[in-house]
Amino acid sequence: MVDSNSKPPRRERYKGTHPKGFKEKYKELQPQKYGEDIAKLIKQGKTPAGMHISICVKEIMDFLQIRPGQIGLDVTVGYGGHSLKMLKQLMPGGKLYGIDVDPIELPKTRKRLQDLGYGEDSLVLQKMNFSDIDQIFYQSGPLNFVLADLGVSSMQIDNPERGFSLKLDGPLDLRLNPSTGKSAAAFLKKCSQEQLKEIFIENSDEPHATKIAAAIVEKMNGGEFIETTAQLKEVIQDVLVNLHAATKKEEIRKSCQRCFQALRIEVNKEFEVLDKFLSKLPDILAPGARVAILSFHSGEDRRVKKSFQTFFREGLYSEIAEEPIRPSIEEINSNPRAKSTKFRWAIKA
Repeated sequence: MVDSNSKPPRRERYKGTHPKGFKEKYKELQPQKYGEDIAKLIKQGKTPAGMHISICVKEIMDFLQIRPGQIGLDVTVGYGGHSLKMLKQLMPGGKLYGIDVDPIELPKTRKRLQDLGYGEDSLVLQKMNFSDIDQIFYQSGPLNFVLADLGVSSMQIDNPERGFSLKLDGPLDLRLNPSTGKSAAAFLKKCSQEQLKEIFIENSDEPHATKIAAAIVEKMNGGEFIETTAQLKEVIQDVLVNLHAATKKEEIRKSCQRCFQALRIEVNKEFEVLDKFLSKLPDILAPGARVAILSFHSGEDRRVKKSFQTFFREGLYSEIAEEPIRPSIEEINSNPRAKSTKFRWAIKA
């Protein structure tokens, strides 16, 4: 018998206009269900939590010139925004291979694209580091185009549990694949002051590398382990304020970003992975194949530029970008995370 006095359960309420907690943003985490809310956020120049806004889409698609029936590879699938655009142009008869090292986001993207009608006859997704692209070649044969978006996805940045965020406290992890290797917190426990200084300089050109490295190691040697993003951010802030009491917030923010970036690159061996990928790239391409690479800081861009120039001189590429393509002002205004992007391209001889 139903209790006539019982009340139906209350509808879940969005906690304020702008809920702060990642898990509280259930509308943003379900963009397919709350399309109008997501559209409003994007129009405001914000990236909704749990999704990623692809960068330089028009420029990339104009360059790749994808045709139905071709075979391509997206080496950093992420949220699948670029992949979806490429799949639409590949049909009918084409096939896209996609890889990503992130075991958390890849299954979500697979389901998202499958729900849009792209099954294994048109899309093959695998968890793999893109330094191993030669393994894909054994399945795909020569590829007509390759895209590499080297940026960290917004889903990784916005989820404090992944340890990428400066805004919200979380474990200092920074691994793209949290099931392998050491977290940034574990790495710091074993890192010498000189080694840490070199990492900050080589990986992100941090001008205060010496003093920040010294402060971190001093704190660790004193038994105060740095386990969270907030703890690392606090050490960096203290160093810069002690250097000059009137240090601006923007300068502190940039140093924090550079130091987090440097540690992320080291923890994930990103430069080593990128160098292997670039060295193998010409061997998996069909004649006339097109390559598009998005980089987001000088260390990445230097490697891409040098590799393209070397293989161009050797005759493996017939054309390469003389200068990088940058996002338009309109795109940067609508998606501030696009600001540092550089797009370089190459065509296989």
